[in-house]
Amino acid sequence: MPPKEQIPAGEPRRAVMSGEVPWYRSRPAWRFVVLRFAPLLAAGNLAWETLQLSSYTLWQEGTRQAQLFAILHCTAGDVMIGTAALLLAVIVFGRRGWPGAGHGRVLVAATFLGVAYTVFSEWVNTQVTMSWQYADAMLHVPPLGTGIAPLLQWILVPPLAYSLTYALDGRRHA
Repeated sequence: MPPKEQIPAGEPRRAVMSGEVPWYRSRPAWRFVVLRFAPLLAAGNLAWETLQLSSYTLWQEGTRQAQLFAILHCTAGDVMIGTAALLLAVIVFGRRGWPGAGHGRVLVAATFLGVAYTVFSEWVNTQVTMSWQYADAMLHVPPLGTGIAPLLQWILVPPLAYSLTYALDGRRHA
């Protein structure tokens, strides 16, 4: 059995950046995802969910309590989906040294996964199960009729959270 790879004592960031340690054994990688990316993703999605609520029938038909629940519930789901998309992208496209290397591939893959899930989820929830409905003001993107607001959310919010995390993380360790 091959020996376990160890992070050299006192230099975890250097070891990760040089590719000596796989990302999943890296404290800096987990800090990047859990302590930096996820909170920024949550803040961005909370703001977006609040702003886009008027694009759903719940804005007109729901109680304030139902609206608040929807905002918090959807934000929590967004964080789980965005974090899962990032981790899957890192598993497939991240290399030793991530988060110090391989950002472009990971960012593109995570964004694609988030958008793909959103298109599927919006279709299921608005067309199949009818769990929620778009207000008349919501613009739709063919062919599945996905709303423009949730689609833009996944094109903009996770990449922005990722880019900010990367910028802040780089400054922290410069």
